[in-house]
Amino acid sequence: MTVTRQSLKRAAQLSVWLTATLAGATAAHAQSWRPEKNVEIIVGTGPGGALDRAARTVQKLFHDRQLVQLSTVVNKPGGGHAVALAYLNQHPGDGHYLQVTSEPLLTNRITGKSAISYTDYTAIAQLFNEYMAFTVYADSPLKSGRDLAERLRKDPASLSISVSTSLGNANHIALVLVAKAAGGDIRKPKTVVFNSAGDAMTALAGKHVDVIVTGPANQVPLAQAGKVRILAIAAPRRLTGALGEVPTWKEQGVDVVAGTWRAVVAPGGLGAAQIAYWDEVFSKLSRGEEWQRDLERNHFANTYTASRETRQFFDAQNGRLRAVLAELGLAR
Repeated sequence: MTVTRQSLKRAAQLSVWLTATLAGATAAHAQSWRPEKNVEIIVGTGPGGALDRAARTVQKLFHDRQLVQLSTVVNKPGGGHAVALAYLNQHPGDGHYLQVTSEPLLTNRITGKSAISYTDYTAIAQLFNEYMAFTVYADSPLKSGRDLAERLRKDPASLSISVSTSLGNANHIALVLVAKAAGGDIRKPKTVVFNSAGDAMTALAGKHVDVIVTGPANQVPLAQAGKVRILAIAAPRRLTGALGEVPTWKEQGVDVVAGTWRAVVAPGGLGAAQIAYWDEVFSKLSRGEEWQRDLERNHFANTYTASRETRQFFDAQNGRLRAVLAELGLAR
């Protein structure tokens, strides 16, 4: 059989056509997935904390903007997010499960609390960042951030400080950075862990701990009621609104900026179609006016990134956090 130049050309054209057709079909399939049942938005803390509120805001906007038909928030506190992350890990490849999470996604593996790595999950989105506030009960002898820094320098073991929800998380790291900048021993403060910032605030108001380090949104209502006092914000500049009168650490001679990010992950093994679906949903959510108003109301910085960029962010954060936790003696 003789193969002519023309027949070769036709075969090449057919190959190109088939490749394009298959690629188009694959792309169309990648955009075709949608949830077929209720979507669980998992939170590794109890009700009332910043993560819980973020998850409930996401769930509300899913409903209000008709982004997702059915969704519920499921609280699974315990083990510094380890319980929730283990639960999420039980649903590989299932896009009906999401978790709103933060640094423990990375630090649980670094500190040896879990054998599961952040790489075992599917990165979906980074949502926002929140700067840490340092708060005391109303009649505490600590009257300013300078007072707290001086105590951390001279006698850090005399203070009980809540860094819920786990050692080595962003709250704890913020405390460590302030203690280090003040010239104190970063391992000496007595750290107390609660399952949520709400529980920690209750303990502070009852004088069961001396200081709490957490996001400022948790602290504003009690501060306005005169039950607690916010000594300092670990932000680059003063915040606005109800927190406008609170000085930064920098203003008080302690050169520290420290915050915590909120992100969304799904079980490992999600396919391209599922990731594409959630990329589109969270992109729409992050651009909405309601979301922007919520960020402003809670003093959050908008740091939204999609799945690919979020995974890159996790990689970078993992290296930074490992270095800090090694200095604390918490890295395993």
